Amino acid sequence: MQRARELSWQALQGIRERMRPGISEDEARAEAMQVFETLGMERLWHPVIIRIGPNTTRTYREPSLPDVRLGPNDSYFIDLGLVFAGHEGDVGDTFVVGHAPERAACAQAARDLFQDVAGIWRSEGWNGRKLYDYACERAEEMGWRFNHAVKGHRVSDFPHSVHKGGNLGDLDRTPGQGLWVLEVQIAHPSEPYGAFYEDLLAGPVA
Repeated sequence: MQRARELSWQALQGIRERMRPGISEDEARAEAMQVFETLGMERLWHPVIIRIGPNTTRTYREPSLPDVRLGPNDSYFIDLGLVFAGHEGDVGDTFVVGHAPERAACAQAARDLFQDVAGIWRSEGWNGRKLYDYACERAEEMGWRFNHAVKGHRVSDFPHSVHKGGNLGDLDRTPGQGLWVLEVQIAHPSEPYGAFYEDLLAGPVA
């Protein structure tokens, strides 16, 4: 699982290096496949999700607004579900191009919120429901709107649905290390942009 996680983050960074003003979501997804090939990805376990500008407020189940291209001072997020050596990786992060300090603050807030919630999981051992209740409260305290539709999920050797279905945010017990993905999605309370971050719940980086 950790190797799949590592390779998934490498893939995400490879896509980030190809993002530039003017690119569309469809074009970015097509270039992503070239990145995956160089890393030896076996298959996708969920579609490649790249959201640009106003589409960063939308969840993975919602279709993007059409004809959106990355502006010179804009933001986007990448959400990958990849399989390496039979194991699932699932990572996501938000980035900014040009000069967009408010969007950069939103992206950093999603990362900070993830680390905050993951830290509570490590130190307190809360169940999934309590972790997501806390995430919502903290997001609002930080001045952001929390997306309740994004609740995290199980991962494992492919397919994870064989081992456990359902969402982390509905789990009534403590999520096990290396088995659950924590997802957070926030948005500006009035402006049309947001941020997304996800990673495997695991111990602190040495």
